[in-house]
Amino acid sequence: MNKIKSVIIIILILGFSSCDDDFLDVTPSNSGDASTSIQTLADANVMLTGIMSRMTSSSYYGRNFIIYADAKGGDLTTFSMGRGLDGLYSFNHSPTSGSYSGFWNSIYYSILQANNLIVNIEKLEAEGAEANFDDIKGQALTARALMYFDLVRIYGKPYSYDKESYGVPNVLEPLDALAQPLRATVADNYNQIITDLKDAQPLLSKSKNNGYLNYYANLALQARVYLNMEQYPDALNAAQEIIDSEVYSLYSNSEWVDSWTGQFGSESIFELAVLPSEADLGNSSLSVYLRRAGHQSSSAIGQFIASDYYLNRLGEDPDDVRFGVLSYDEVSPTHLGASYKYSGDTSLSGDGKSTATAVNIKVIRLSEIYLIAAEAAFHTDKELAADYLNEIRKRAPNLAPATAGTISIDMILDEKSKELFTEGQRFFDMLRLDKDITFNDDLGGVPISTRDKTIDRSFYKTILPISQEEINANPEIGSQQNPGY
Repeated sequence: MNKIKSVIIIILILGFSSCDDDFLDVTPSNSGDASTSIQTLADANVMLTGIMSRMTSSSYYGRNFIIYADAKGGDLTTFSMGRGLDGLYSFNHSPTSGSYSGFWNSIYYSILQANNLIVNIEKLEAEGAEANFDDIKGQALTARALMYFDLVRIYGKPYSYDKESYGVPNVLEPLDALAQPLRATVADNYNQIITDLKDAQPLLSKSKNNGYLNYYANLALQARVYLNMEQYPDALNAAQEIIDSEVYSLYSNSEWVDSWTGQFGSESIFELAVLPSEADLGNSSLSVYLRRAGHQSSSAIGQFIASDYYLNRLGEDPDDVRFGVLSYDEVSPTHLGASYKYSGDTSLSGDGKSTATAVNIKVIRLSEIYLIAAEAAFHTDKELAADYLNEIRKRAPNLAPATAGTISIDMILDEKSKELFTEGQRFFDMLRLDKDITFNDDLGGVPISTRDKTIDRSFYKTILPISQEEINANPEIGSQQNPGY
């Protein structure tokens, strides 16, 4: 009995209730018939809220997934090993040690919640339910697409590199007790992701819904996914629909720094709420992991700081407004490597809640959509690409605007690094665009024996192994282990 299936059965037997998940206090009858789990629109809303809350766990958007992409992508470094999650930076992975199986377990747990919600809504619809479940079903489908997109990028090779290699199991409904789901291909995963997003799109509201997904969040995910698939016209169309709707607006230079001290700002297309009483990770939060060592807490030990490569990139214009969320670190009083996006600001103001560690996670911002539009347009209309890029490039007021003659993919990629630093993007961009990644190991004199100083996407540890505990539970998946492990 494999772990994915085991988690489903536990969820069904316990009605989604546990010490961590009492917000899902519903009681499905059994693994074959979960019809009693959702009877009303209120039941469905409770389950949807539970999915969103679970996505802020430390093994997902609450911390590890964000650090994963920046530490592995070269924008972060560490001054000293042994401070927590340094295996992500050093690529110290094996099936039995440093597998970071929390990604697999946590994300699949939430996928199984989404599956149960979708299946039960469809059953009620087939029975002629009077309530309109469209928006909730659309959100569940969109959330499932996002989670599979994140999983396949962690465990599978980039679509543009080898789409026929193994991705992750496509589990779309509650499983039979004897089921043994195996890995699909990367292409199959992406096809399912697009199917979910397209199925969800007409069901979703276009109204803003703080802490939840809407029509435009779905389009934003489509833009992300199509960009990874190198389907540039589709990526551009999705991005342009969001931009042209004017439902969201870019922060001005004077607003950008303060935007981190507020919730659900004008750029937030999808933002996960972090509440002090529920999802606040406290001393284990992104706030503490990324701030300066010793800043207002002995638990702040400076796990990760900006690499010199990132700071040099940002320092092309000393007046770049994005310096405003950085502060000095233990390297020196002038080394601005401590990130305070998840503390509100450099004085730990938070985003309006009682603690500076309960700061919402901005999963998708309008800035990213402009940068997706710039990259997608680059392949057919460089002037249009420059126009989109310049809307973000003006965060650095002294840099010359891009033109059709000067714009390049590297310029767009650099701008994306500057804008989305510590937002969980860099590594995935470097892999899909086949860029070398060089690490700032010498900043703290950190010896690394588990990877070279510079790697590319052919390095087998750029994707995580299937953990031994998963193989023990589902032996057949062992034959689908990622090469090199």
